[in-house]
Amino acid sequence: MINCGQAPSRRRLFHDLFRFRLNESLLRWLPCLFLAGLLLAASLVPRLTRGQATSAGTTVPAGELHLAKGNISIRVLAQSPAETDTQLQAICLFRSDPANQLHASLAEINEKLNGLLDQIRKPNLFAGETGETLLLTPRPGTLRAKALLLIGLGDSSNFDPGRMDMVGAIVYQEAIRLGVSKPYFAPTILDGGVSKFPTGQVAGRVLAGFARAARTDELIRDSGMGRGGTIQSLTFLAGATHLADTLEGIKRAIASLPAQ
Repeated sequence: MINCGQAPSRRRLFHDLFRFRLNESLLRWLPCLFLAGLLLAASLVPRLTRGQATSAGTTVPAGELHLAKGNISIRVLAQSPAETDTQLQAICLFRSDPANQLHASLAEINEKLNGLLDQIRKPNLFAGETGETLLLTPRPGTLRAKALLLIGLGDSSNFDPGRMDMVGAIVYQEAIRLGVSKPYFAPTILDGGVSKFPTGQVAGRVLAGFARAARTDELIRDSGMGRGGTIQSLTFLAGATHLADTLEGIKRAIASLPAQ
């Protein structure tokens, strides 16, 4: 007689059957689980990138202005203009009117300058009219920037981003005049009380005007009638929550510039 051993219990048979079916199910779903994992990882990459780009103090390359005799690097930085350590920091102010209050970084700059912005923002002093400029040299212990350029934006009630084309040109021209190779710029439109325009749209118009001035300056230099010194980079400041939109606006503006 052949001894086949003790017959397996019903519990053992059920356990083996359950384990077999579980393994079979896992094998069947394994490709789907693998694909789902890849899709999840892919979706996280841009989120992580945006998160890194919008952290305070992070400088993000936005591209380059390609000129005939050299390029100008354009960067975006999540930092307040009240905190920058640079040779030239440019900001914008709307018309000097009681209705145009200073907020956020503008209020911070005013405080660090011991209320100087409030004192000079008068119709008979710095009126803040479109294109009006004023250069300040902050004394030690106030702002870290060696020079602060104020650029007037005019009436805030009818502001249009098209004005920023002129502002971009002014930033370039003043940097050249002062011999500053790496100027910093903050539009400070939101901090001036106007919030209905996307930051990317504003940044794009600034970049267009800056590029126009750079190419004009290049032609003047070729004629032998230009000033010495060149600009190596422009650092565009934006709030952390607006950095991504600002970055995209600058990239679109660079891509739309006419070829040299």
